[in-house]
Amino acid sequence: MSNMSELENIPTLSPEMATKVVDPNVYAEWDGLLDTFDWLRENMPVAKVEIPGDGFDPFWLVTRYEDVMRISKDNATFLNNPRPVVLSAREAIEFSLKVTGSKMLVDSLVVFDAPVHPKYRRLTQDWFMPKNLRVLEAEIESLAKSTVDRLVEAGTEADFVPLVSAPYPLHVVMQILGVPEADEQRMLFLTQQMFGGQDEDLSGTGMKDMTPEQITQVVAGAVADFEAYFAKLAAEKRANPTDDVASVIANAMVDGEPLNDRDMAGYYIIVASAGHDTTSASTAGAMMALAQDPEQFARVKADRSLLPGIVEEAIRWTSPVQHFMRTAAEDTEIGGQKIAKNDWLMINYVAANHDPAQFENPRRFDASRSPNRHLAFGAGAHQCLGLHLARLEMRILFNELLDRIETLELAGDPKRAKSTFVGGLKTLPIRYTLSK
Repeated sequence: MSNMSELENIPTLSPEMATKVVDPNVYAEWDGLLDTFDWLRENMPVAKVEIPGDGFDPFWLVTRYEDVMRISKDNATFLNNPRPVVLSAREAIEFSLKVTGSKMLVDSLVVFDAPVHPKYRRLTQDWFMPKNLRVLEAEIESLAKSTVDRLVEAGTEADFVPLVSAPYPLHVVMQILGVPEADEQRMLFLTQQMFGGQDEDLSGTGMKDMTPEQITQVVAGAVADFEAYFAKLAAEKRANPTDDVASVIANAMVDGEPLNDRDMAGYYIIVASAGHDTTSASTAGAMMALAQDPEQFARVKADRSLLPGIVEEAIRWTSPVQHFMRTAAEDTEIGGQKIAKNDWLMINYVAANHDPAQFENPRRFDASRSPNRHLAFGAGAHQCLGLHLARLEMRILFNELLDRIETLELAGDPKRAKSTFVGGLKTLPIRYTLSK
């Protein structure tokens, strides 16, 4: 499965294994992907990845929990800039440079390093803290109820993703942003194109095995549409500010200056897209796990104190954000392996969150797992801004689902997205009976 450079003693993946790491089709086959990461953690926990051909620059793949945690927390040694923070083909980087002047199509919180990052994060951080979110609970509860009403109206079988797990968190985030309900489907489609551009169903192209150039063009089109939409929204919020995040961003000042157009667009895009797609994936993952385990479903239905455990375990088990990239700011060492300044590293959250050294029997979904210090929200300065909102949304939704559903099982084979970045289920056929 691998080879070793005898001269430099650098653990280097075989061409076959290296290709697996960057192939979105492999990420759609979950058990096989976890098998690959199990082998890597055990045998080559920090491995050099050199893709055959000239599609990708070489990078280090980091798969052990403790190493991923260390990199995530050390934001001085491991930077989000200057290289892309998401695995990108050379073609995509060149295209982005030509179109935007930056190596990433979107400049947002996940791209910035200190001292810029903390200044931008502080603009909206209070908005997403539990104290502020409490005022939204009644509204989220109402939305959860109407969402489950739609599921009930569908009969005894339904695809949970388009009916529940996709629209519910989307609506919550759009309410916070001040986006009209009539525009929500557009936001969903653009998000799926941006994060699911590698998947022919989510990209809206119907094209299998798209080239990097085709994928980049799909993503760039979605970004351009997002930017145009939010430029108009920002102008409205500057003229007539309201009590929402969109108004905070539109009127924000950093170092005495308003945000420039690109940074403002990036802020809107990251809140609008990352704020619902990842929660949707975790919600669908939890529902699938409960459908596969009637005993656990019954236990959680009877004991709602397990709800926070369901939420946390779903986020770990699903790991919607599957990786981020970091760039070494200086010569350093990870897991006994020397890393040179400017080296590119992939911290893989799927691998870290299924590390048996940290999580006993990691492939089992266990609502009572404790402790559960997963890395699905990241760690350190770049920990997910919306983690409290995600937990709140899921807890409220599952409380409502458990009230209304008596039994639950799969009604077919779920399908996962073909994506190396943001993953999760794109279909989840379920069969259920309703509580009397």
